Amino acid sequence: MSSEIILRATNVTKSYSQGSGFLPILKGLSVDVHRGESLCIVGSSGAGKSTLLHILGTLDRPDSGSVEFLGESLFAQSEDELAKFRNSKMGFVFQFHHLLAEFTAVENVMMPLRISGLKSAVAEERARACLDRVGLAERSHHFPNQLSGGELQRVAIARALVCEPEILFADEPTGNLDSQNSLIIQNLFLQLKEERGLKLVAVTHDAQFSGKFSRVLRMSDGHWAT
Repeated sequence: MSSEIILRATNVTKSYSQGSGFLPILKGLSVDVHRGESLCIVGSSGAGKSTLLHILGTLDRPDSGSVEFLGESLFAQSEDELAKFRNSKMGFVFQFHHLLAEFTAVENVMMPLRISGLKSAVAEERARACLDRVGLAERSHHFPNQLSGGELQRVAIARALVCEPEILFADEPTGNLDSQNSLIIQNLFLQLKEERGLKLVAVTHDAQFSGKFSRVLRMSDGHWAT
C-alpha cells in the first residue's frame, strides 16, 4: 500500500438536533485514506459509520474538523464547487439503489455524465460500457421495476463508476441482498478496485465482506474502538 494520503479527516465532529438539545454522533474522529487501499468501517448500528462516510464523501458537512483531498480543504468550497468535485472524483453506492423509476438502466447510469455536461451520445456509450462491465449489457433498456435486487445494485455500481471516480464509497451495499447476490456484489467491488485503481471506502455489517478489505476500522459511540 502506498503511503500517499488521498483523503484525510481530522478531528471531525457531528451532532444532530434532538428535542431541545443535540445528539453527538461523531466525537473528534480522524482517519486517513491512502492511495491503493481498501478501507472498511464496521461497528454496531448508531456508532456513526454512515455519518462519517457521508462527511468523507462531502454529502454532509461536519460541525468542526476538516476533510482534505490531496491536501486541499474540501469544505472551504461552495456547495456548487463541492457538487462538481463529487461528480468527478467520487462515486457512491448505498444500501438502497436510489435509481430513478422513470428512467431505464442506461439512462440512470448516464445521469452523472449528463449533469457534467457530456453530450448524450458519448454519455450513452460510456454508460453502456459500464453496464457491460457489471454484466448487464442485455438489461440496459429495462426499467428499475423490471430488474432484480442484485441487478438494481449492479446498475447503481455502474452509475457510481461512469465518471471514473478516484474514490468509491459504499454504505451497506449488500444489506438488502440475499447471500448469493451479496457475494456477487462483494467480489465485483474488489475486482473493480483492482482494475481501476480505486480507493474503496465501505461501511458494512457483513463480516464476510469486511474480511476482504486491506484495512478494517471499528467504530463505537462516535469514536474509533480500541
